[in-house]
Amino acid sequence: MSVSEEDLVHLERAVALAREAASAGDGAFGSVLVDAAGVERFADRNRETTLGDETRHPEFEIARWAATNLTAPERALAVVYTSGEHCPMCSAAHAWVGLGRIVYAASSAQISAWRADVGLPASAVAALPITAVAPGLVVDGPVDRFADELRSLIVGTATAP
Repeated sequence: MSVSEEDLVHLERAVALAREAASAGDGAFGSVLVDAAGVERFADRNRETTLGDETRHPEFEIARWAATNLTAPERALAVVYTSGEHCPMCSAAHAWVGLGRIVYAASSAQISAWRADVGLPASAVAALPITAVAPGLVVDGPVDRFADELRSLIVGTATAP
C-alpha cells in the first residue's frame, strides 16, 4: 500500500504531537489512531520524562486505549499514524490488541543513525523493524517529507550521558 494524501494529513498530526513532546522535554514522538471512517479516535505523545515511566510511548497508549474502547473488528480496521517507527514493545502491543495498518514518518533505522551521527548512545532496546517483531502487520513508511524536521526534533531532545 502506498501513502496517500489522507495519510499525510494524519502523519502531520503525529509530527505535531512529536513537536509538543519535544517542547515538554519528552522524546519527540507522537501518534494518532484513526478509525475506518477516517475519524481520529485517540492521540498521544511521548510522556516518559514528564511521567517518569520509560514505557509511556504514544503507540503503547494507543494499544491500551483501543483494547478498552474498540471492538476487535474496529481495531483491525483502524490505522495508527506515528512520527517514528514503533519500538519492539509498541510493535508487540499493537499486534497483541489486533490493531490494523501502521504508517510512520521516520524509521527506527533512521532514528538510530541520527542519534549515532551526533554521538548519542544507542537506545536501550534494539531498533528492530515493526515486521521483525510482528510479521503480520501492514506497515508503510518512512515518509521522507518529514525526515529533516524529525531529525532535528529527535536529536534536539536527546542527551548524551
